[in-house]
Amino acid sequence: MTRLATRPCPFRVSELLRQEGIHPVLARLYASRGLTHASELSNELVALMPPAGLLHIEVAAVFLADAIAAGKRMVIVADYDCDGATACATAVRGLRAMGAEVDFIVPNRFEYGYGLTPEIVALTAREKSPDIIITVDNGIASIEGVAEANRRGIEVLVTDHHLPGATLPAASVIVNPNQPACGFPSKHLAGVGVVFYVLLALRAELRRRGQYAVLPQPKLDSLLDLVALGTVADVVKLDSNNRILVAQGLKRIRANHMHAGVAALFRVAGREARSATPLDLGFALGPRLNAAGRLQDMSLGIECLITDDEGRAWALAQQLNDINLKRREIEAEMQDTALLHVDEFVPANSSTISVFDATWHQGVIGIVASRLKEKFFRPTFTFAPGADGWIKGSGRSIPGFHLRDALDLVSKRAPSLIDKFGGHAMAAGLTIRADAFAAFAEAFEAVGRAWLSQKQLERVIETDGPLEDAYYTTQFIELLGKQVWGQGFAMPVFCDEFRVVSQRILKDRHLKLLLEKNGTRFDAIWFGHTEAMGERARVAFRLDANEYNGVTKVQLMVEHAEPA
Repeated sequence: MTRLATRPCPFRVSELLRQEGIHPVLARLYASRGLTHASELSNELVALMPPAGLLHIEVAAVFLADAIAAGKRMVIVADYDCDGATACATAVRGLRAMGAEVDFIVPNRFEYGYGLTPEIVALTAREKSPDIIITVDNGIASIEGVAEANRRGIEVLVTDHHLPGATLPAASVIVNPNQPACGFPSKHLAGVGVVFYVLLALRAELRRRGQYAVLPQPKLDSLLDLVALGTVADVVKLDSNNRILVAQGLKRIRANHMHAGVAALFRVAGREARSATPLDLGFALGPRLNAAGRLQDMSLGIECLITDDEGRAWALAQQLNDINLKRREIEAEMQDTALLHVDEFVPANSSTISVFDATWHQGVIGIVASRLKEKFFRPTFTFAPGADGWIKGSGRSIPGFHLRDALDLVSKRAPSLIDKFGGHAMAAGLTIRADAFAAFAEAFEAVGRAWLSQKQLERVIETDGPLEDAYYTTQFIELLGKQVWGQGFAMPVFCDEFRVVSQRILKDRHLKLLLEKNGTRFDAIWFGHTEAMGERARVAFRLDANEYNGVTKVQLMVEHAEPA
């Protein structure tokens, strides 16, 4: 069940924003997203929250500065998604620019698991002989791994953004905006954002020590294309602080001031860097990097982001593109199988979905969970075989249902059921015995029934109401494109009544429409939808500029439609 709802917009706030010189439609959009003053819209770096608010960041800066001075060997242990890859590349580039001896390792996720495990510590010690391990986008739950590093005499600096458990690892330093007692206002930094802040604090510490009295200090803003890519791809909330990081990264990309790997990824994806948007980062570049971590290992992606050799970056980007094509094939097969598993699923009778298939690939179950969640609007876990009778699960959630907390409750009610778990509100992962799948599905469903009301299980598409006729223009679309929209700062979706002039099915999968409002006709497309519409429809849509034969026209991207 899907219903349309108009976002509430405080009229007084909207009027105040208009008086501050903001476009009338933008004033309405901003007010409905919780902004109250034009100052909150600043995308300049000077408006970035200072690093000092992050707990232990000065300690981390001193720790790293001392390590650089002592010539200690550092190794970055990265997570295997786009956030982890960009965080690793940012850390390696930034630390090397400040004189550190630093390398990285990304172990195969299927052999070594998630986070800094004791096995990864042993591998890192054997292959890299580090004095210091720095985790990026992981580590906050790695109690055993940090203990193993300490036992081997390796110091650990944890940089992470995931939610901690009841106990923190015994690392030398932990920087994580979500750790207890951290008062940093932006709790939504991605892993790459946390690393960027650590580098800012380190540069300030080295400046205090006089290192840049003669030497030029490194320009850390050159890393912002990587920070923007990781932030958008990790789907963290774009609060005012994250919007600055993303806006500044996009500004550099559009001006062609980006790293060779980022440029190569734009090229291989067939996207124009000079008009880059958050959608390009999230839906074109991010999946190509993620595919390496899903099917092979993320070192390919990190090498692509670290190299300054354009030829090598292009070759690596092509490899990543090939892996992504393979990922799509696997995903399509798994999705077909998943739909067979839930063929008799009746949404009205269930609050959650849990599916296991012995033929599935561990690296792609998260995407399949996401697709099922979108189709049925239920918190979903999909499982694939692990080693020795274990199965790995990946979950995706709906608003109002905290997935990691749900797993925490399941593990408290049945302490022997889950081997390990982690994640956050909207995505999580776990490991269980294959023979415990039915028990897990039942326990997870019990939490779903207790926590979710029938109203929460209705998909609600929030819209910004009607758009005035004067703004169905490519100029207005360009204005919208200059803003940073994304998770928690939703891209505008307008809603109005149209006459359906014509409709046809495109490529067996999409509905191509011609819609009319007040005498003006618009091309429209509804992706993934083939059911015919009636003569008049209430349509929720995004504005898009479609270029064909050198002519750019307004096109409506349909999100949902219902009879008028």
